[in-house]
Amino acid sequence: MYTYFISLLYHLPLPFVLYIYTFLLSQLSSFTYTSITKPNNLKQTTTTTSMATQLLLTLFLLSFTVATIAEDTGYVGTVDPKSLGLNKRKTLSHFRLYWQDVISGSNATAINIIPAIPKYNTTTSFGSVTVTDNALTLGPELSSKVVGRSEGIYALTSQSQVTLLMVMNFVLTEGKYNGSSITIVGRNVAYDEEKELPVVGGSGVFKFATGYAHAKTYHFDPTTGDATTEYNIYVFHY
Repeated sequence: MYTYFISLLYHLPLPFVLYIYTFLLSQLSSFTYTSITKPNNLKQTTTTTSMATQLLLTLFLLSFTVATIAEDTGYVGTVDPKSLGLNKRKTLSHFRLYWQDVISGSNATAINIIPAIPKYNTTTSFGSVTVTDNALTLGPELSSKVVGRSEGIYALTSQSQVTLLMVMNFVLTEGKYNGSSITIVGRNVAYDEEKELPVVGGSGVFKFATGYAHAKTYHFDPTTGDATTEYNIYVFHY
């Protein structure tokens, strides 16, 4: 009986369980008062004591249940932003980088791991998936200084036009940004002259980052498929 009762309480909302707890506690106080004020009535005293004992046991088990529920729902709490170093005003930073997507040759940095569905091979390449470790350079030339890597994946996700879902971590390797990353996730319509993709987060200097990236094709080689894209990234961060 008690097992069923406690199991039932465990699945009830915590405020309702606390209400039951309060009610039982008031009943226990009432029975205790009765047993003290009627000492000459042995039968009444015995009955009252028995019921009080049952209520006391129930309250004990209920206390354990409430504590367990509180423990199970204790994974959410509040944190002082200052404890995470978030006591400064946000900064809006602008980065201009060139994304070098090299898919040809022995030094390719973008590798197709899942080919397109055959019926789309000559149209939108729907279903194709490519992983990247592309260089991020200061200038548009491949020989320009490398200041980071774009580690990520892009997939062709439209049957009607050449559209990519892009998931990228821009991992910077220079100066105070060394080791920090900016995460970009968004839709890229290949033949649009300019694209906008959301900045959804980051790490290191860019914890809690938000913003957007403006992408524009700088060069595309239709023979090899290699491309250089200019990225202007605007990032709010602490």
